[in-house]
Amino acid sequence: MMQPMGRSASNRVITITSGKGGVGKTTVTANLSAALARLGRRVACIDADIGLRNLDLILGVENRIVNDIVDVVEGRCQLQQALIRHKAYPELYVLPAAQKRDKTAVSPAQMVRIADDLRAQFDFVLIDSPAGIERGFKNAVAPADEVLIVTNPEVSAVRDADRIIGMIELLEKRPPSRLIINRVKAEMVRRGEMLSADDVTDILSIQLIGVVPEDETVLIAGNRGMPEANSRSGQAFNEIARRLLGENVPYTHSNPSQGFFKRLTRLFSGSGARQGSVFDE
Repeated sequence: MMQPMGRSASNRVITITSGKGGVGKTTVTANLSAALARLGRRVACIDADIGLRNLDLILGVENRIVNDIVDVVEGRCQLQQALIRHKAYPELYVLPAAQKRDKTAVSPAQMVRIADDLRAQFDFVLIDSPAGIERGFKNAVAPADEVLIVTNPEVSAVRDADRIIGMIELLEKRPPSRLIINRVKAEMVRRGEMLSADDVTDILSIQLIGVVPEDETVLIAGNRGMPEANSRSGQAFNEIARRLLGENVPYTHSNPSQGFFKRLTRLFSGSGARQGSVFDE
């Protein structure tokens, strides 16, 4: 099926996560995977959201699933047998999650082994993490060389992203993290009705890697199982992919900061807010 490539330091495992559900994390995973594949990179994406499984739908491979990640870890099939090759992007493969099991069916150590096997064959391994901080999150970040945190420009999503950043900082491995701000409405930002990218990065004190505009074509493309390349959001994902490859790509988003939102930084100021959100459990 696939001939293993020589292992390289550039072969990277990237976990894509969020503090809360509904911010578009799985859509980001699918579209970023497709963008990297369009740039000629071999990409494997893993759906780590065991029990739900949505990545296959957005990538349009749901009708071709025979085996899943739990079948691999429990020895019912080989890893190669569970991977599904995307028809439109021959350099893109999907490892689906199991729908009828829970997140305890895979351990962090097993996820590391799967990711390492894929790392030897692909330029990028992208892991779609479940939202939140439970077992699924621990599975997803265990093999990560880097974590991309997805948030929306709204207070509740930013607060939950802050919590996730705190959790990552507590990990023994502490992979570096960067931020993707999804579903930005430029006109609302200009009117001071939505947090700008600068507002969010000021609050979270984390490096930005991309801003994705609100774009209805993303929903249409997800329903069709075919990531969109030529829309505004498709261009944003292409820019993020190029930044992952080390290119210095300028940001094209609008960044006005309004006084009301500047005051929000005090809600998250310093490490105290982040540590409080992490240790309040």
